[in-house]
Amino acid sequence: MIRTISRRKLLRAGSGVMAATGLSSLAGALTSETMRAQSLPIRAVKDDYKEDLFYREDWLGEPWRKPEPVVLIHGNDESSVEWYAWVPLMAQEYLLIRPDLPGLGHSNVPRGFEYSLANLATFVTQLMDRAGVESAHIVGAKTGGAVAMRFAADYPKRTRALVVVGGPASPLMIADPSPIPQRDRLGSNAAPEMVAYWNTLFSRPDREGVKGLDKALSNFDLAKEGVLQRITAPTLVITADRSKMHSVEKARAYQVQIRNSRLVVIRSDAYHLAAANADECVGHTLTFLKEQKT
Repeated sequence: MIRTISRRKLLRAGSGVMAATGLSSLAGALTSETMRAQSLPIRAVKDDYKEDLFYREDWLGEPWRKPEPVVLIHGNDESSVEWYAWVPLMAQEYLLIRPDLPGLGHSNVPRGFEYSLANLATFVTQLMDRAGVESAHIVGAKTGGAVAMRFAADYPKRTRALVVVGGPASPLMIADPSPIPQRDRLGSNAAPEMVAYWNTLFSRPDREGVKGLDKALSNFDLAKEGVLQRITAPTLVITADRSKMHSVEKARAYQVQIRNSRLVVIRSDAYHLAAANADECVGHTLTFLKEQKT
């Protein structure tokens, strides 16, 4: 499987994973502006490779442009790879920073780390520091939406705008008897191949991260903790009209507590809108972010 890693990390080549790729000399010959032009596929990043702050970085526009950064925060049982449908569209306009949350994908659980929304938000700031990003537009899907909202509340100066897609996650009332109800996750229109791909995600050995994110969400109450009221960044909430995650009314109930926010409702029975209805979600997100420039 082709993996991508950040260009900044490639430019630090000379040891560890980069030395193993045989691309150290190549990295030394490339300038940061050249590397900014494309994400570089790296085949030598093995599936079991881990580090404390792993992220992917994508910019598919002209190398002389200086794009605004967007941080994409994935949901549980996932990793940064699952933004695959967003990258071709958004990376032409924005520099995408895609972290792997602790214990998922290629990110370790840092020593002494305890799972909570506050600590996960801090983890994102540390990753942004490593990427050299002071502030960014923050986008979160499902569980990542809860992390994104906590980030926006705790770090307002680092949040240019906030987009929450199909989140925050909440306990489901699903009658599907299968152990992995992908039809509820991806909707009735999902192709069999898409369902099969998402089923494979749940066979990965990332159980520590999955349990940790579940723990972080087990007792959260964004409204009770005053998180929603502390969000000052312009905010877009995207939800589905027939989601089993929560109703439109429930999404609106928390959205209206965020000042300077709006709700977009997409016709879908999926609760993972960022994957199942990616084109629509990206379209609304791009329109919203462009409005913030004006």
